[in-house]
Amino acid sequence: MGEQSPASLINYYTESYSLHPPNLNFKRTTIMSKKVFLRRKDLGGHLPKAVIAEAKTRLSSVYVNRQPLKGFSPKEEKKYMQEILDVSPEHVDWPKHSKDFWANLSIPVGFTGVELEISTDEDGLPISIMDYIKYNFAIKHPYVALTKEEMETDISKKFYIQDLSREDKVKNNQIKVKKDADKEFIKVSANSSNMKRILRLMSNTNPDRMTEDQIENSLYELKNANPKKFLRISTDKNLEVRAEIEEMVSAGVLRRIGNQVIFIDETLGDTLEDTIVHLKDKKNSGKLTILRAKLKELSLI
Repeated sequence: MGEQSPASLINYYTESYSLHPPNLNFKRTTIMSKKVFLRRKDLGGHLPKAVIAEAKTRLSSVYVNRQPLKGFSPKEEKKYMQEILDVSPEHVDWPKHSKDFWANLSIPVGFTGVELEISTDEDGLPISIMDYIKYNFAIKHPYVALTKEEMETDISKKFYIQDLSREDKVKNNQIKVKKDADKEFIKVSANSSNMKRILRLMSNTNPDRMTEDQIENSLYELKNANPKKFLRISTDKNLEVRAEIEEMVSAGVLRRIGNQVIFIDETLGDTLEDTIVHLKDKKNSGKLTILRAKLKELSLI
């Protein structure tokens, strides 16, 4: 390949690959395309929209332990990059070519982002090696978040990976949760006692001071606001005891110190879950009966 300046290495490798693509024996008829986008954080400021649209932010190399960040492990480098670097992994210059490649890798990211084809064939070989390299480099880069939400909550992140198929899956899962919550709400609404229990656990509200219409309306709103939480509570096999413990704590029958639940001077459990197990134990059924009686007495006052 001859001596090249470090600044020209990436262009050489990319152009060489484009002119002489390696024969990687891809089985294109069996490959499903998978594309993601590398996107940048909004530049903001007071720049004109036209300027922002044309501006490019580069995702460039960083050094880790005095070595340029690599998108591949040594084994993966030998598998994917022999043709790119145009030198055998056994050659004495392989480490130098590898280091120079990663040190000079820079991805310009414009307003619309960079589309990357990251699918592989049945043998695990990428159909677009340069896109695959850029993707693996990006997901390991300290400035790149795996989601837009992560980027927006971490000031160190300047870019993010947009995976539309993953977003579709997440959205579909959310829809399924909402549908399941709707089905569970219909079941629960036929049982006023369970509606009260769930409402108490979801909102720390005292349903005994509410009408049935108010309880159902409130629970419906809570279900819509947090269907996942509603499902978790409404399908809890320990719903009755869990709600009773919370009601007893609110009424003063039980005390909570930290995570511990205490009756007079006896610790029923170091956590709420321990307390549930303790009170559901048949040998403690008498204690549960006493607690329920005390709670009933207080409700009559």
